[in-house]
Amino acid sequence: MVLQIRRNYQVTLPSSIRKGLGVAVGDILEAEVRDGRIILSPKKVIDAEQAFFWNKKWQDGEKEAEKDIKDGKVRKFKNISELLDHLDK
Repeated sequence: MVLQIRRNYQVTLPSSIRKGLGVAVGDILEAEVRDGRIILSPKKVIDAEQAFFWNKKWQDGEKEAEKDIKDGKVRKFKNISELLDHLDK
């Protein structure tokens, strides 16, 4: 697909590209020059207060917890005291 650089060096992404990538007005794109080409990649911005959740260690723990739940490796407690007693053992 051929695109034209317009006034202020702006480029319009055709709707087929926008829809294919799921990008919309206000989204962030990373631009990279590689082997004489311009590569645009959609990026998601994560709020700094939520960044911990998306690191590899946390995500690995989430996957482990989901597997434990699926495998029935869970236990319910009647109250907080029962939970604390269990943790103390």
